Parts: sequence; structure tokens; C-alpha cells
Amino acid sequence: MSTTAGAPVPHDAEGPLVGRSVARREDPRLLTGRGRFVDDIALPGMLHAQFVRSTVANGVLTGVDLDAVRRVPGVIAAFTADDLELGDITAQLGRPADEFVPTAMPVLARDRVRYVGEPVAVVVARDAYAAEDGLEAARVGYAVRTPVTCEADALADGAELVHDEAPRNTLVDVALFATEGIDGIFASADCVVHVESRTGRQNALPLETRGAVAHWDDREEQLVLQTCTQVPHQVRTVASRCLRLDERAVRVIVPDMGGGFGQKCVVGREEIATAAAALRLGRPVKWIEDRKDALTASFLAREQHYDVRAAFDAEGRILGLDADVVCDMGAYSCYPFTAGIEPLMAAAEMPGVYTVPAYRVRGRAVTTNKAPTAPYRGVSRPQYVMVVERLFERAARELGIDPVEIRRRNLITDFPYTGVNGITYDPGSYLESLNLCEQTLRDEGWYERQALAAADGRHLGIGYSCFSERTGYGSTAFAQRKMEVVPGFDISEVRMDTGGAVTVTTGTMSHGQSHETTMAQIVADTLGLDLAKVRIHQGDTDRVTYGWGTFASRSITVGGSAVRLAAGKLGEKLRRLAAARWDIPWEETVIGRGRVHRRDDPATSLTYAELADTAYLKAHLLPKGMEPGLTATATFDVFNDGTFSNATHGVVVELHEGTGQVEILRYVCVEDCGVAINPQVVEGQCRGGIAQGIAGALFEQVTYDAQGEPSATSFMDYKVPTAQEIPDVTIRHIETPCAFSATGAKGAGEGGTIGAPAAVLNAVNDALRPTGVELDHTPVTPEAVHRALRRTLERA
Repeated sequence: MSTTAGAPVPHDAEGPLVGRSVARREDPRLLTGRGRFVDDIALPGMLHAQFVRSTVANGVLTGVDLDAVRRVPGVIAAFTADDLELGDITAQLGRPADEFVPTAMPVLARDRVRYVGEPVAVVVARDAYAAEDGLEAARVGYAVRTPVTCEADALADGAELVHDEAPRNTLVDVALFATEGIDGIFASADCVVHVESRTGRQNALPLETRGAVAHWDDREEQLVLQTCTQVPHQVRTVASRCLRLDERAVRVIVPDMGGGFGQKCVVGREEIATAAAALRLGRPVKWIEDRKDALTASFLAREQHYDVRAAFDAEGRILGLDADVVCDMGAYSCYPFTAGIEPLMAAAEMPGVYTVPAYRVRGRAVTTNKAPTAPYRGVSRPQYVMVVERLFERAARELGIDPVEIRRRNLITDFPYTGVNGITYDPGSYLESLNLCEQTLRDEGWYERQALAAADGRHLGIGYSCFSERTGYGSTAFAQRKMEVVPGFDISEVRMDTGGAVTVTTGTMSHGQSHETTMAQIVADTLGLDLAKVRIHQGDTDRVTYGWGTFASRSITVGGSAVRLAAGKLGEKLRRLAAARWDIPWEETVIGRGRVHRRDDPATSLTYAELADTAYLKAHLLPKGMEPGLTATATFDVFNDGTFSNATHGVVVELHEGTGQVEILRYVCVEDCGVAINPQVVEGQCRGGIAQGIAGALFEQVTYDAQGEPSATSFMDYKVPTAQEIPDVTIRHIETPCAFSATGAKGAGEGGTIGAPAAVLNAVNDALRPTGVELDHTPVTPEAVHRALRRTLERA
């Protein structure tokens, strides 16, 4: 167990690299402005695109007049859906019609518009300024319909239908679990607690907005689409289908990417339309999303409603959980995950780290006239963890049990554990994490400070959250959702050149997670190679065989395992080649420091460069049956229920009753992600995730008026926390190596975001305890605090 990542070590340091905070290899390029992002791309004759977007939330298109647009100086062309004749983007689940309704998302709106910001036409001009001028000249006619702007309106009798094929505006309605006799369990329980919670709609808000550059390569007879996506191979598939091209004729390349957080792990309409415009005009076309469109018309996330009861015995042990989950998914299903991504995640995994013996859940996705949603860091887990943790807090109060103690009595401690939800959890440190987190706050004296503050009339609160983060979703886990497109496996190729250096491909796609460093650490250790001799390639569908990209903390767990196995295969080939030279069994060789050594005589060795010289340049000397070259390919998949990282977060807040302001005084995270390939990178992931979790708990929310107009059109309206609001975070590590990955790692990308809202909300409620106020909705804004306090005073 360690408490700090420590200072980065140089690349040539002695000893294993895995487990060490090796300096990020990306940083010299990125921090000195030498990164290459989509907006840095400039091609000869390149044109610029922008989109005419709907100004109404729900309406029938009565006409799209672009004649004036085409007369604007600098405008080259303008296209509607009828001009481009593109196929639709349709995500599917293999579920019956009463459980799932697919919705076709046209690349450009054809007959109807379903949210403010929906793309209606694309304008292409000589420069970005002329393209913006062209938008002003567009004339779009609408027969306006009543917009559906919230879950209650969507489910109301006689509600306007967002999609005619979706009755009651419901895209997903699934009852995954219903333990027999659960009603009797609740009827006889000593304590039944109830939490109804709503969470605000959020924007993932990557630093780099979405964008794409497309051109036709005559020599390769390919459409080349350079775009900032987490899932390049999925973009290639959709682009080829919408454009009616062979998949071979589409190449997707991802340059450096400034964040994604899930918003970019689905296929967007604009990148397909940009490609279509480039094909039509025979010239390169660039589209860069401006910040207003990014805030209002890009994929959003999070707006969810939970109505949950929990039954406990007199000793505080949970007996059952009964949940109704409704997720507002906006106007369309995202590709490939569908509108089921949030309700199915919540329904399947809500019992989490606790030994829940009985469970019933219904999960629904409703469609509304808002921008569609995509997975966002954590995907429903921040919400259901917050609800479950609120239930434990409420039960602790009603039963007179310490909030930490009631968790201890219910945490899973015997592994492997198969839950009531049918999921088998691999070994973790649930109880150890809770104990260490609480002990840290006690040792620092925060409980004494809380008592002293109360004596002075100040409101300090301490809150915790315990959770697991399911990572390493393999094909089996995704198939359980009945997705038509089943992500899961990853493929890696490791190729050594004649000088003994290696090039590694991975199907994952870094957007800030330091894959160039961590993947290289894995390969360097496996081959006994200097880190500087390892090069990582990702994000190019012509160079990477296939990949599912980066989401759900899968990169190191799945992608890193494939890389590790491919490097191991190459190492074996090197050993076999050396053994043939020495006429000994290959098992009598070892590798290290860029050489293959004889086990019985370590001083006798051959360098990788010497062996590569034979493999490539003197193939006639190869042993019989050995093919020339030094290349190895491996695949990896997780065929069980995945792997589970876990953590406990502890938070101390002060609530300023006069202003309703919440100030975070202390934040402690005790996390266990298995083997930390690079502890500094893990800590960066934790801190970034915690910042986004705090943002959802206290600050960020997109709201809509009665006409479906979004409120957050700029950073004046969408409150993003700064370094002033985000506290220093202490991270302590516990390491339970994973038995199901080739690296021992479990994944760490989403845990910070998952745990933060629950811990912050519990701390706020602890601070509010003397007032009798309880809050179960987020974000907890100063206005929300004042409203709750005012209602309490009025009732008094």
C-alpha cells in the first residue's frame, strides 16, 4: 500500500517499469504546443463547414431554403438531407418490442426536428467566417409542435410523441430482476427507508470540442476522415454504411485528442455529414464545433430519476432493495449503445458493494425533445451509488447506528461473490478501503473539529461513499445487454524492426489517459526492453486491425492485456530464434535488457538487433518452419462478468447557512484498481474524475424552458467549477491484483466520478442535520439549500 505516486522516474531507470510513476511520454509534445489536434490540420484547398440547426425543440419541417445561403460571399455549397441522401444512424438492442424501441437518427433532419440544435443543413465555405455568415442566411420553416421537456410530460397520458413509433415516449422498459417474495420481505422488515432522487443533466465538456476533417485520397481510393473520437472503428462502420461505401474505402484517423469522457465514444452526425460534403465537392472539408453548439447540441448525459426503497433488520443488515429508475435520454438513441445504456447499467449493477439478498428493479429510458445523451464518465453509477448511499445514511439514522458501522455490516467481504443481480465480483478491498478512509479522517481530527464547529454555530459535515467500479467489460458482459453491436475484445500487434525497437498497435484510443506511456511500460517490462524503444500506435483504422476504443475503464484491463500477450508471444519467438542458434531448448533461455540470455550461462547472449538481423535480413539462416520477421498478434477478452475496482471516498464540508454555499474542506480517496501500471497516471485519473463528480454534485446542470430551449448556452450559464472550488485530494492505494486480466490491473478511469456525488451529498446532509433539512437531489446549489431551509422554517 502506498500513499503517494512519488516523483516520475526517468525512462532508463533500473528495474521493472510497471508500478512506477514513469514520466509521461506525451508531455513534451503536448506541453510545448507540438500536439496535433483536429483543428491543427490544414490541407490544400480545404473548405470549412458549419451546420444550420433547429431553433425549435419539436416541429415538422415545412421548408429549408438555402438559396440565399449559396449567394453569401465565400460560400461554396449548402446541402440538406435530400441533397446528400445519406443513410440513418440506428442503434439496436436484440430485445422484444415491449422492451426496446429503436429510433433512426438521420444525419441531417428530414421531415421533423426533435431538439433545439438538431442539424438541418450543412454550409460549406472558403473559411469558417464565411460559413458562419452562411448560417445567418438560411431560412427554415417549422410547423411547431408542443415540446416534451421532462420525464413527467413524456409519460403523461395523451403526451405528444417524440417518435410516433414509441408509445408513452418510452424507448426502453425492462424489469431485469424480481426476487420471489420481496413484498413479504418489505412487509416484515424492522426498518424500511425510501429515497427519491433526481440528478441534473450535464455536459461532459471535453476541453477540445468535437471536430472532423475529411478528404478523398485518389491513390488509396479511400475517404480519409480525421476526427476526435474515442471509437474510430465504429465511426468507420457507420460512415461506410451511411455513405454507402465499402468499409475498406473509409479510413478513420484520430490525432491527439483533448478529452472525451464518453461524449466522443458514440458516433456523431456531424462527422458523417462533413465526410459526405467532402465526397460531394471533391475537396477537403473541416468542421470544428463551436462552444455554443458544444454546450447545447452535443451529446449530454445524466438526467435521471430514482425512486428506491430499502428494507433492513433491527441490526442494520439490508434485506432487500426495490427500485424504479427512469432516465431522460433526449431525442435519440446513441450508436452503438442505444438509449438502454443508462437504465440497463443502473438496473444491473445497483446492489454494488453490499450483500443485498433480495432485489427488484424496473429501468426505463424515456425520450424527450432535448439533445440526445451519450455515456458520460461513470454511466449511471454516480447516480445509483448516490441513492444507495443515501439509503444507508437514512437507515443508520432511523436505527441509531453509526453511518460507517452500518456499511461495515453490509459490505461484501467473501470473494468471489455472486450477487442477487447474477454478477460475480472478483476479490476487492471493500471493507479495508472504508476502514482506512475513516481512520484517515479520524487521525486528522476532523470529528473533533466538527464538534467544535457545532459549538460555535457552524455547520461541518462528514460524508462517505463506498462503491465498486465494474471495469474490463468483455463481450460476455455487453452481450447480456443484448446489444446488436457487442464490444469487448481487443487486438494488439507487436512488431520488432531490424534495430531491435518495437512498434505496438492497440485498439484503444487515448484522450488523456497516457496510453503512450502505460502501454509502453507493459511492453518494455514484458520484453526486457528500454522504454525509449517502444512506440505505440492507436487511432488509425488502417494500421490497427480492429478495436473498440476507450470507454468504461477498459483500456489497460482489456487493451493492456492484449498488448501484454502480444509482447509475450514476440518474446517467445525471440527466445526460440536464439535457442536455435545455440541448439538448446527455448525454455532454457531468458530475456532482459534487450537481449536473450542462456539460462545456464547468462554471460552468453544475443541482442535483439542481432536476432532481428537474422529474422529479416538473413532469412535463409532461420530454423526450419520459422517464418521471417518478428511480429506477434494477440487478442484478449474478459469472458466472466468483468473486473471490479473499488474505493471509499470521505469528504468534509462546511455549509454556510447565510449564503447556502458548500465549501469542501477535506477530500480523501482510498482506491483499489489492482496493479497500478503508473501510479501517477492513476492519481491523475482519480483527481480528474473527482473534480467532475464534485461538478455534478454542486454546480453543473442544463435546464430547459417550456419551449425546450436549453438554458446553458455559454459558460456564463453553465457553471463549471475551477481550481478554487476543487480541493486538494489525498489518494491512498490498496492493491488487490486482478485474476482476470493479463496485467493484474482492473481499471481506474471512472471511479473518481462515481464516488464523489454520494460522498459530497452525504457530507452536506450531515452538515444540515441540526436544521432537520435533507437533500436528495443534485446539484446542491446555494439556491437549493435556501429553498429547503425556507420550507423547513415555513413548516415550523
